[in-house]
Amino acid sequence: MLIKLLKVHLRPYRTAIALVVLFQFLQTLATLYLPALNADIIDNGVVEGDTGYVLRVGAGMIGVTILQIAAQIVAVYFGARTAMAVGRDLRASIFDRVQTFSAREVGQFGAPSLITRTTNDVQQIQMLVLLTFTLMVSAPIMLVGGIVLALREDVPLSGLLLVIVPLLVAVIGLIISRMRPLFRSMQTRLDRVNQVMREQITGIRVIRAFVRDDQERERYGVANAELTDVSVRVGRIMALMFPTVMLIVNISSVAVVWFGGHRIDTGGMQVGELTAFISYLMQILMSIMMATFMFMMVPRAEVCAERIEEVLDTESSVTPPTAPVTTLDRHGELELRDVGFRYPGAEAGVLSRVRVSAHPREVTAIIGSTGSGKTTLLNLVPRLFDATEGQVLVDGVDVREIDPALLAKVIGLVPQRPYLFTGTVASNLRYGNPDATDAQLWEALEIAQAREFVESMEGRLDAPIAQGGTNVSGGQRQRLAIARTLVHRPEIYLFDDSFSALDYATDAALRAALTDYIADATVVIVAQRVSTIRDADRIVVLDDGRVVGTGTHEELMGTCPTYKEIVLSQLTEQEAAA
Repeated sequence: MLIKLLKVHLRPYRTAIALVVLFQFLQTLATLYLPALNADIIDNGVVEGDTGYVLRVGAGMIGVTILQIAAQIVAVYFGARTAMAVGRDLRASIFDRVQTFSAREVGQFGAPSLITRTTNDVQQIQMLVLLTFTLMVSAPIMLVGGIVLALREDVPLSGLLLVIVPLLVAVIGLIISRMRPLFRSMQTRLDRVNQVMREQITGIRVIRAFVRDDQERERYGVANAELTDVSVRVGRIMALMFPTVMLIVNISSVAVVWFGGHRIDTGGMQVGELTAFISYLMQILMSIMMATFMFMMVPRAEVCAERIEEVLDTESSVTPPTAPVTTLDRHGELELRDVGFRYPGAEAGVLSRVRVSAHPREVTAIIGSTGSGKTTLLNLVPRLFDATEGQVLVDGVDVREIDPALLAKVIGLVPQRPYLFTGTVASNLRYGNPDATDAQLWEALEIAQAREFVESMEGRLDAPIAQGGTNVSGGQRQRLAIARTLVHRPEIYLFDDSFSALDYATDAALRAALTDYIADATVVIVAQRVSTIRDADRIVVLDDGRVVGTGTHEELMGTCPTYKEIVLSQLTEQEAAA
C-alpha cells in the first residue's frame, strides 16, 4: 500500500528525484574515495617520510571533500522540496476526496480520524520520503561500494563481513517485525485521543452544566494513558535497537583490528590498508544503520499509507452524474415521488414511499414527531444523501442527473444546526454569493431580524465570527444562517427547523418579512412549532417515515389524528381552532 501510494504521488517529480539520485551518487562516491586517499597518504607519504606527497594527496582530499559537501547540499535541497511537495499533494488529495463525501461517509470515518489522517498520517509519509532521499538513496550505494573497496584492500579480512552483515540485518529485522503492529495500535489510539478531545471542547457547556468535569477528565486520562502505553512500548523497542547495533559495530571494529594486526604482522597488508578497511567497514555498517533508521519509519508509514488509501479509495455514495443537466426549464418545482431511504445495514428504512410536492409561491410545511424522518427527507433534496428508493425531482428532473453546481444554485438550505465559519459577518453572508453588495447584506439581515444586533457589534459587517459562530448566541446564529441563504437567492428554500431558537415574537416578525422577499420562491419548512407552520399552504405530516396526512391546518385537524395530537400538545382547543 505504501509503495502504491508513493508511486502515484512521486510520479510528477521524476526530474527532481533523478537529480537527488545523481547527486547522492556523486557524494557517496566521494565519501568512498576518501579512505583510499587516506591509506595512500599513510603508506606512501607518512611511512616514507615524503611530506610533499602528503600535501599533494591531502589537497586532493580537500577537493574531494568540497565536491562531497556540494553534492550533498544539492541532493538534500531537491529531496526536501520533493518530500514537502508530496506531503502537500497528499493533504490536498485527502481534502478533495473528503469534500466529495456525503454525510454517510463522513460519519463512517468520523471527523477526528479524518483530521488525524490529513495531518499526522501525512506527516509520517512526508518524513519517510525525506529520509529516503537524504539517507536511504546513498545507503545501498555506500553498502555495495564499501564491500567492493573492502575486498580490494584485503580479501581474507573481508570474510568478517560474511558474519557481521547478516547478523546486523537479522537483529534489525527481528526488532522491526515487533514494531509494526504497535504502530497500527498507536495511530488508532491517537484517533481516540483526538475524538475525546474534540468532544470535550465542543461539548464544554454540557460538561459544565452537568458538572461532569471529573468524569471527562478521567475519560481523557484513560485514552491518553492507552496512547502513552503503546508509545512507551514502541520507545522501548526503538531504544533497544541502537545499543544493539552499536554493540555489533564496536565488536566488529575490535575484530577487524585484532585480525588486521595479525595480517600486518605476517606482511599480508599494510597499516594504511588496515586503516582504509576499518573506514570501509564503518561505512558499510553506517549504511546499514541508515537503513535501520529508515526501516524504523517504514512500519508506521505503512500503517499511515493504509489509512490514507482507505480514504482515497472510498467512493461517495452521492456520485456526480455522467451527463449532467445544466439547465432547467421550470423554476422552483419540487417533488418527492415514492421516496425511501435506508442507512446501510439498518433493519428498517428511515423513510418509506414518501410523496410530497412543493410549488413556487407556496409554503409547504413538514411536521412530525421526533425521529419521524423530517430532516432526512429535507437532506435528500440537496443530495446530502441520495434516496435509496424513488426519485427526488427538481423542475421535473431527478436531482441525481442535475449538475451539482446548478443544484446548489437552485436550492438554499438552512440546516437544523446552523454553522458559521471563522471570519466576519460579511464573509459568512457572502458564502453563497461572493458578489453580494453591502446593501444586499443589510437587506438580508433586516429580513432575518438580525440587523439590530449586527449594528451593535463592533465592526458591524466586519465584526469577527469565531469558528462555528461560538461568539454569538444560538438565536443570532440561526438568524445569520437564514440571512446567508437569503443572500444566496435560490429558487427553493429549505428551512430545517430553522426558527427553533427564536422567541415567538421574532419568529412571527421573521416569517412576516420573509413573505414578500421570497414570494415567488418555493418554500419548504420543517418545524416542531405548530405556530410556525399553521398558516402554510400545505402541511405534510410524517409519522415513522411515512406520510400520514396532507392538507391545510383546518383540514388536518379534522382528518389526521397524528397532526391533531401534535397540535393539542402545544395549543388548547380554542387556540387550535382560532
